[in-house]
Amino acid sequence: MRFLSGLTSLLVIIGGLNWLAVALGINVVEAWFGSWEWLVNTIYWLVGLSALYQIYDRFFANNGQSVKSNSQ
Repeated sequence: MRFLSGLTSLLVIIGGLNWLAVALGINVVEAWFGSWEWLVNTIYWLVGLSALYQIYDRFFANNGQSVKSNSQ
């Protein structure tokens, strides 16, 4: 799972940088792959699914760590 976590982190960072570029008036994904609409859509899906996985991995997955209870 470490590989998947690292890969999805990278895709989320790339997606965030693309959104920064969009705010500045340049869509890098469409500029590079615009002639292949299916590839642009696939990239957007992968980035979005990576974000969902990161939310799950960071906030909901236990990752093998024990959860400490406040009650004693």
